[in-house]
Amino acid sequence: MDASAVTELKGALEAERERLVAEIEEYEREGQETLSDVSGENNYRDHMADQGSATFARELDMTLEGQARESLAQIDRALTRIDEGTYGTCARCGAAIPRERLEAVPEAELCVSCKEREESV
Repeated sequence: MDASAVTELKGALEAERERLVAEIEEYEREGQETLSDVSGENNYRDHMADQGSATFARELDMTLEGQARESLAQIDRALTRIDEGTYGTCARCGAAIPRERLEAVPEAELCVSCKEREESV
């Protein structure tokens, strides 16, 4: 893969990284604000259904935050591979990952064949 393609993909990865960092910070901020409500440590008594809804919403936010953190970790690994010069090479079989795949999933570590094998297990 040529250097300009890697530079373009690196820019996309860095932009997505910034977005995810902001998203995670927002989840953390919201989590701190609603923690007392979800735990029932508020100064007033909510209806049980309201507490259940608040608990569900917080659990959903925690799930989404976890997914955002995993995506951030994948992007960080991809940026490390760019710095090391191994970006675009399958981590399992060593084959080149097609540019089309990297444009669709810039953080991809595996070629399509290896990814399909991983997901079929």
